[in-house]
Amino acid sequence: MTALPIAVHGVAVRGAVLADVPALETLMAPYVATGDLLPRSNYDLCRHIKEYAVAAAPGGEIVGCGSLKIYSRGLAEVAGLAVHPQWQGAGVGRALLETLTAEARAQGLHEVLALTRKPAFFLKLGFVPAEREQFPLKVWADCARCPRQNCCDEVAVVLRL
Repeated sequence: MTALPIAVHGVAVRGAVLADVPALETLMAPYVATGDLLPRSNYDLCRHIKEYAVAAAPGGEIVGCGSLKIYSRGLAEVAGLAVHPQWQGAGVGRALLETLTAEARAQGLHEVLALTRKPAFFLKLGFVPAEREQFPLKVWADCARCPRQNCCDEVAVVLRL
């Protein structure tokens, strides 16, 4: 990821590296437990580490993360977006999302999709409601294998770039 360096309240957003994987697992675990994030194995995190951006606090602690999953030359998804509860409301999520959408623009993508239980966050940052069926590549790649596919409560939102 060629993420742009963004800093907010002393938190720097940068591309993730393999050394960040244990911190990513710890950060995402509570959100996986509540069902807000899908589980990602250590193997998957390592294999897709270049898709991730992390927000690091001044002491180096990872306080936020998110990934940009590219499905085609026109479409990507923001996934795995998580911010440590103590840092929520401080602009960390916005900085991560701006970094990921800047990467999408740099790659020449036309749309960025998110499936979320927190649509208000995305809507205030320019995303608009969408129907999941508009994104068959996403549905084919992930939804068909999801344990919640028959009882999904996530809302699709999209940002047109």
